[in-house]
Amino acid sequence: MTQRGSLLAQPLTRPSPGRIAAFLGLFLLGALVGGAGALVQAAWFPGGLLLALAGAAGLFLGGARATGGRGGAIAPATGWMIAVVLLTASRPEGDFVFAADIGSYLFLLGGMAVAVICATLGLARQPGSPAVRLGK
Repeated sequence: MTQRGSLLAQPLTRPSPGRIAAFLGLFLLGALVGGAGALVQAAWFPGGLLLALAGAAGLFLGGARATGGRGGAIAPATGWMIAVVLLTASRPEGDFVFAADIGSYLFLLGGMAVAVICATLGLARQPGSPAVRLGK
């Protein structure tokens, strides 16, 4: 059996079309969860805030577990962040989604913290061969 070296020394390969579709789907789900969370957190404070953050955490961590890597948490977190940032802007009519209260700030900062935590806890790529594992 030949040793191929560490994963860092491996050349990058193009992801499969199925993996690209999974990341795109997770990105869109992240945007949907961000928009729904923005509405729920303001409607039922503090329970809505906890529900919105729990939904985001579930999506981020579930995406990481489903894809087997940190990219599965980063894709929905990116969609969540873009949706939330777009919803913070006021419209020409004067309408806005986020009020200037503690719940909105907790949702924004808490969602960012949850995204970082879930991306950090997400599964990293592991070598496939048992010969490259320590202790084997």
